[in-house]
Amino acid sequence: MSKSQIRTAVESMVWVVLTAVFPLVVRSQIKVNPDGVNVNAQGSTVVFLTFGPVPANRMAAEGCWCGELITAPGGIGLSCNPATIFGCLPSRLDLSRRSGTSGSGFTDIMSIPPSVARRAYQAAVAGADSRFFYVRRFINMAGGPDEFVNVTCRMTGAGARTPFSLTDVQLAFGVDKPILIVKDNQTLPPISAKIAYNGTGRLKGRWEVVLPGDEHPSEKDLLTEATLPVEDRPSQRRYTQLSTFNVFLPPDGKYKLEGPDVSRLPSKVKGEYLVLLRIEATDDKEGDSNLATVGAGPAVVHSGAVAGFPLPVLRYYIGGGPETQLVATTATLLTALLPEDQSTFAPGQTVEFTWADSPRGALYRLEVQTFDGGRPVLSAVFPPGAGFYRAPPWLKDKAAGSILRWRIIALDEGGKTVEETVWRSLKFGTANQRL
Repeated sequence: MSKSQIRTAVESMVWVVLTAVFPLVVRSQIKVNPDGVNVNAQGSTVVFLTFGPVPANRMAAEGCWCGELITAPGGIGLSCNPATIFGCLPSRLDLSRRSGTSGSGFTDIMSIPPSVARRAYQAAVAGADSRFFYVRRFINMAGGPDEFVNVTCRMTGAGARTPFSLTDVQLAFGVDKPILIVKDNQTLPPISAKIAYNGTGRLKGRWEVVLPGDEHPSEKDLLTEATLPVEDRPSQRRYTQLSTFNVFLPPDGKYKLEGPDVSRLPSKVKGEYLVLLRIEATDDKEGDSNLATVGAGPAVVHSGAVAGFPLPVLRYYIGGGPETQLVATTATLLTALLPEDQSTFAPGQTVEFTWADSPRGALYRLEVQTFDGGRPVLSAVFPPGAGFYRAPPWLKDKAAGSILRWRIIALDEGGKTVEETVWRSLKFGTANQRL
């Protein structure tokens, strides 16, 4: 054995002994970009993150915010000190997904809730570091150590140096009702969108309408373009365009966007119409994510106007008779609108329930049961004027190939049933089929 071989063998033995005796700090092989961002110290913040390269045998787990980092026990990288955790990303806000042309990337939408920002701010006031950290854990499915990757969050005032992101969007008709029942060819009230945001940038997009008979948008279609990985952005479904907009938003945090000309809203065909606000991705230096830095692609992804939630929709329903009133809550009877009886939904399609209130109802209860046996699957209670409910994604799992039935019940102030709709059936299968 040569001297160099002996030296290599000795160094290897020393390394094994040292790693067995002393804690080993190993840098994570998975990187993230950006790895440091300015965030709103007094409210929510949304940031587009790209992790990579993420091997096929790694599965993303929880993402948490904390005030201090420590060497990950039994893992790779730095994890949160459990004593300083401010909160973890709620599952309903987790929009992460695999990305990149080779599938080695991972897109994560870091949606910091106001409660986390408030705890971090209080800790800073008490003398802690003004920075805090977002840590995402990746589980090694092959049995190796988990990897922890962190992003530094620097608290600021949500001004021009904060990523341009939408934190709240509210759509409304001029009559402030979520659902309208309209006569044939009747002019609808004006539409507007109240938008809360961080940072500054151009708000660019379009107003669209979903016509009766069109396939309804999925949750992915209702996300802003900047919320999706770059390769998924062209796959968002498009509908009939009403108008476009392109406005500059100063770092004020609030803006009211006027809707399309109401004369362009179709009202000739009976049925339900959905008005959509579609927001396109724009150039924003503070929110850029460099795919090349993390080995997930060749270029920078622009993510101005990212949002951590699907955008809301407005609905109006074209009725048939001359006595049809403009506002749904003036209906004389409790009326189930959608889904129609015997509707079939694709496995990934969102189920949305709509109804018209009755003057006799103080509260309204949605009931979803199995068709055979009447086993409860879902129940929810709503105040007057709601008229809409988007079912959670797990409804299709509860259905498990079974036929479901649903109805709306109107309750008086004492909780007594005063009206109820007839049962309607639905199931999950191939889209646009009938039972």
